[in-house]
Amino acid sequence: MARSTGRLALIALLIGALSTVAHAARPRPSAWTFAVSGDSRNCGDVVMPSIAAGVRASAARFYWHLGDLRFIRDFDPDYRALHPHTTILEYLTDAWIDVQRNQIEPFGELPFFLGIGNHELLPPKTREEFIVTFADWLDAPMIRAQRLRDDPRDHGVRTYYHWSIDGVDFVSLDNASTEQFDPAQLQWLEGVLGRDRGDSGIRAVVVGMHQALPDSLVHGHGMDDELIEKSTGRQVYAQLLELHTAKPVYVLASHSHFVMEGIYDTPYWREHGGVLPGWIVGTAGAVRYALPPDVPPGKLARTHVYGYLLATVRPRGAADRDPIAFEFREVTASEVPAAVSERFGAALVQQCYEQNVQF
Repeated sequence: MARSTGRLALIALLIGALSTVAHAARPRPSAWTFAVSGDSRNCGDVVMPSIAAGVRASAARFYWHLGDLRFIRDFDPDYRALHPHTTILEYLTDAWIDVQRNQIEPFGELPFFLGIGNHELLPPKTREEFIVTFADWLDAPMIRAQRLRDDPRDHGVRTYYHWSIDGVDFVSLDNASTEQFDPAQLQWLEGVLGRDRGDSGIRAVVVGMHQALPDSLVHGHGMDDELIEKSTGRQVYAQLLELHTAKPVYVLASHSHFVMEGIYDTPYWREHGGVLPGWIVGTAGAVRYALPPDVPPGKLARTHVYGYLLATVRPRGAADRDPIAFEFREVTASEVPAAVSERFGAALVQQCYEQNVQF
């Protein structure tokens, strides 16, 4: 009997040891990254290839552009440098093809998610033309698969959509024009956030759009100009804030041409429900703006820079209440690829990096 008991103990010990070895050999979840910026008009053809190189070197899962691809109101300096004798009609016909060649193609096979900005809607450009021109990106496989999971009958390509990766839901909204937080988009967003709240597999939500929601630190250049715009923007903020009580929500925007963190840490939102983590990152080539005069001390706030946010999604565990960390990665003139510098010329590169400001 004693010998049998000893054998059982030995077998149990061996099983425990094998289990420990197997557990140690099992791959542990690792952190992963994604990149975001917006506003690549004016000098984006010069700047975006440097952003692409940096993003690809960081092994990010994807890049997300928050809108404003070309100036449209007039010639972009980088486009003009390559086409000095072009007409405005030729420019308007070619502007978005130029984006595909000079701003998107440098990312190679890396997924490129695209938002819409207000300059995409300057006449004669329209939302419909934008959808047709960029359908390959707005109906990319991940987006289409997610849309059909939500509703198997939904075959419509839109300028707002979402996709999920490893427990993070990414929601790209369209607030490029005053009326665009319309009933259809608001109803769609309510459904997305409701499913995210009830889905134990979703641990965080990242929402991106062109303009910042109302009452932010950039209230002079966000959804604050029109009554309907402010009303619907506050409605969206309230929906995101409600979800934030259950799961972390991060809100990203561009439109203002600088980088700034903590943009919703304002008296209004401290007194009206709470502060959402929020960033502005309009640093992909557009003419740089002055910072707002009332930036609180201690926050990251920089202008006269180009670059992108690199976000690190931590593995599940102790960081679940704040699983995503954002840092700004600047790109400089020294990082412009040689082929880009040769194509546009040293003078234009210098102009873009040193003189593309509006203070």
